[in-house]
Amino acid sequence: MARAMFDYTKTVLKKVSFDVNLFTKEVIKALNRLLPHEIEELKLWIQSLALNKPELEPCLIYLKS
Repeated sequence: MARAMFDYTKTVLKKVSFDVNLFTKEVIKALNRLLPHEIEELKLWIQSLALNKPELEPCLIYLKS
């Protein structure tokens, strides 16, 4: 089930990636609900997404912790 939550989180983040504020809120939610190893995988995924959408870079500050 945990993998399903991770996949769902990625789907939501893709859909809201047009709005930086909404994307940031969803990233914060994801950090609170995912398992530690999933968070590490999510960080890599968001960093690669931010390469294509540089407007999402401000949310990377939440991933530094």
